[in-house]
Amino acid sequence: MLRALWSAGTGMNVQQTNLDVIANNIANVSTTGYKKSRADFQDLMYQTLRLQGARNEGGGMVPTGVQIGLGAMLSSVQKVFQQGDYQKTDNELDIAIEGNGFIQVNLPSGEKAYTRAGALKTDADGKIVTTDGYTIEPNLTIPAKTTSVSVESDGTVTVQIQGQSAPQQLGSLELANFINPSGLRAIGKNLFMETDASGSPTTGKPGQNGMGTVIQGFLEMSNVNVMQEMINMIIGQRAYEINTKAIQAADEMLQMTNNLRR
Repeated sequence: MLRALWSAGTGMNVQQTNLDVIANNIANVSTTGYKKSRADFQDLMYQTLRLQGARNEGGGMVPTGVQIGLGAMLSSVQKVFQQGDYQKTDNELDIAIEGNGFIQVNLPSGEKAYTRAGALKTDADGKIVTTDGYTIEPNLTIPAKTTSVSVESDGTVTVQIQGQSAPQQLGSLELANFINPSGLRAIGKNLFMETDASGSPTTGKPGQNGMGTVIQGFLEMSNVNVMQEMINMIIGQRAYEINTKAIQAADEMLQMTNNLRR
């Protein structure tokens, strides 16, 4: 009965964490480029009362053995990099990535971060930056008196400058990709950092070497499915509730034992 108390307690803990992850997903249902998280769990160690394959008194083999589990634990919270839906914005500097890849972002610390949120803007010097003012890699600067900006699917950026008949090519966007995107470390602000688990990034032009292409005038929305998250929340709530019932049942059995008299 004491095992039941502790096992059900671990079940309540993991379901609480599961609800925390689901709540964060729902909170970011409208966050551009957000990738939903998924909590994964695993069972804890087992108490073995009889080994499988042990011999009984008659020399026969025990087919199954006796093992009693001691609960559950959180094994990982994984980012799911499934493609999100697209939202048409008609903004010239809004970029959506169709397929694999991340926009490279230069942080003030000198480190490099990566994002799927393509709501790009220009600063006072004309540099293309993120919403938080971080420059992208490679650095691109929009000249003064630019009347329009065009971004091709392969990342080529051209501008039309007032007084000039021919468009001017500024350069090309580059994307970065990882062998294991789920190993990236989320740091907030729609940014991810490289880790040993993600592997080193490979960079290249959109549409080449497994990189996705870019779409101008669109944004990739969150890949959170509200209906699925609601279902997961109900399942987690019921699992939490049944664990409390198990604790209550074990407590009542202990109370019965304590009330035994000679």
